[in-house]
Amino acid sequence: MKGLIETQQRRIERVFLVAAELKHRANGWETRDSLEELAQLVTTAGGQVVGDGVQRVEAIHPATFIGRGKAEEFAAWCRQNQVDTVVFDDELSPAQSRNLEKVFQCKVLDRTALILDIFAQRARTREGKLQVELAQLQHLLPRLTRFWGHLSRQRGGIGMRGGEGESQLEVDRRKVQDRIARIQRELEEVRRQRAIQRAARQRHQFPLASIVGYTNAGKSTLLNTLTGAGVLAEDKLFATLDPTTRRLRLPTRQEVLLSDTVGFIRKLPHQLVEAFKATLEEVTEADLLLHVVDISHPLAEEQMAAVEGVLKEIGADDKPTIIVFNKVDRLPRQEVAARFYERHPQAVAISALTGQGLQNLLEEIARQLRPCRQCVRVAIPHERADLIARLHAVGQVVERRYYPRTARFRVHLSPQHQQEFAAYLVEDAGSGNGEKTGLPAEP
Repeated sequence: MKGLIETQQRRIERVFLVAAELKHRANGWETRDSLEELAQLVTTAGGQVVGDGVQRVEAIHPATFIGRGKAEEFAAWCRQNQVDTVVFDDELSPAQSRNLEKVFQCKVLDRTALILDIFAQRARTREGKLQVELAQLQHLLPRLTRFWGHLSRQRGGIGMRGGEGESQLEVDRRKVQDRIARIQRELEEVRRQRAIQRAARQRHQFPLASIVGYTNAGKSTLLNTLTGAGVLAEDKLFATLDPTTRRLRLPTRQEVLLSDTVGFIRKLPHQLVEAFKATLEEVTEADLLLHVVDISHPLAEEQMAAVEGVLKEIGADDKPTIIVFNKVDRLPRQEVAARFYERHPQAVAISALTGQGLQNLLEEIARQLRPCRQCVRVAIPHERADLIARLHAVGQVVERRYYPRTARFRVHLSPQHQQEFAAYLVEDAGSGNGEKTGLPAEP
């Protein structure tokens, strides 16, 4: 049987990276860091970076993005080093892609196409696959001329001799447009299903906290550590793509839903944001955002700005947010962290890997979500010890007194749990901030 199985050793794609640096915005460190991030994207996609090149230009060349002479220079180097793919750090126009493939005589991709390829590898659910396919087709549609310049149909029959018939390009364009329309209808159904799920959560009054942040900031590791979700967590960009929601119990006995979302990145393609709106609705509908920041990264502030830009684009920039400085165990110097705390004094420092600071984070989440609960007074007969145990399990008891016939409590309870104790409520404690602290005596 083994003899019938043919195995083939696949060679890893050799990739060359190209970036353009505008002279009026010259910032060598930013360009170099962007290329390093692009190299991580290539590694995540399964390629091997064998070299890179940067050209400083006054303006982007409309035909070849960089200067044609520099493009030919890079092309000669690529041929000598057996490069399979050339990846540009910015989005290329269809004409630029076509011209550059003629110069390099190999596959030419831009940053958008690379990210789309990674997303296609990482998507696991039907929804994720639909979203990726939609973004890929929207990216492909204006670039179909790269693939078809021939195979036109015969001209029309009688009365249609004025010109050539429908070209293969037009046929393919129509097929792509039909597929895009079909995917959009299916994603609209996904949005309706999510709306039903959110309505069910609202009936149960479970607050939703969404984890957002730059890709590879440690969001999935944080979700796994807090909830035991078992989500894939790797030191790669976009290691996880499909969102995961798990229930989390806070120190105050309050239960919240914690949702992990797709990571953000600089130069995030607009069509990706559009395609993933069904997923990102979890962010826009959240009661609280946990913005996870890799504080050990040299450009952590720039990454924070990139995330805030995407949040603004999807209309979630006004949400209550907890800044979570992750990976503090990697910090070489404490003064680096002090600089961040000066700008974000309410931030919480943690290490999702080691567990450092997680208790402080849970307490801050509980403090932020406390308005979702109400402070009530409950009087339970002593013979209902089961209800007293239940009250301690689902509520945060802040005061208790014992009388001959009843035990009386002042407790923070979520609305859905108040229904369990409706027959034992004595009096509403007011605003929930604890202004009324006394418990009435047993009549």
